[in-house]
Amino acid sequence: RADPVSTQIVQRDRHAALLAAIAILGGSLERLATEVRNLQHSEIGELQEPFRSGQKGSSAMPHKRNPILSERIAGLARLLRGYAHTALENQPLWHERDISHSSAERVILPDATIVLHYALVRTTGLIEGLVARPERMRENIERGLGLHASSRVLLALVEQAGLPREEAYAVVQRAALRAADERRPLRDLLATDPTVAARLPLTALEACFDDAAFLRHAPAVIARLDRLDAELAARASSASPPVPAGAVR
Repeated sequence: RADPVSTQIVQRDRHAALLAAIAILGGSLERLATEVRNLQHSEIGELQEPFRSGQKGSSAMPHKRNPILSERIAGLARLLRGYAHTALENQPLWHERDISHSSAERVILPDATIVLHYALVRTTGLIEGLVARPERMRENIERGLGLHASSRVLLALVEQAGLPREEAYAVVQRAALRAADERRPLRDLLATDPTVAARLPLTALEACFDDAAFLRHAPAVIARLDRLDAELAARASSASPPVPAGAVR
């Protein structure tokens, strides 16, 4: 759309907004890639990038499967943020007519769009080939000794057992620190704690460690994402140009 008010040149605000939007999208891709990189750590191992037959992991350590796609996406996102910074620097111009922006835009505009497209292609491949390892997720949860349920136990002691919050916090904290130090399940330590045993039924304590409680909102979130996906697909379809009569589809 034409700029309603311009001088000898078009103000660079819209260019800055475009590059900022590109950088933000790159940041979204990097956020996903960073999560994959973290969860692919050997000591976590819950996700794994696609790894084709014959692909090398580390040049020095053959056992490794480095997250090269995610690392590449993260690096490209940094480039996009740099381009956005340059676009912001291009906004102020002498007498609203100098062309100091031109030399920079000849680089950042084509480069940013090409880099973003490449990052999107690589992210798509990453998602399509991503390997989830639920058995490792279960192992990691169990290795945590139930400490993830400490907040639910705290609420149960306050809301069901009627303990003052500070007292309930101290009880759970004491047991949680013991669990971590002694490598014992938090559930077992709480079940034998005199304060907990006297105020909270064992069934209520067990319910605090029910994994289903932590996943109760998952179906609603997935349904929301499915609706969003359908809306975006419909919007993209309606935005496509009509196919001329007789044209080969």
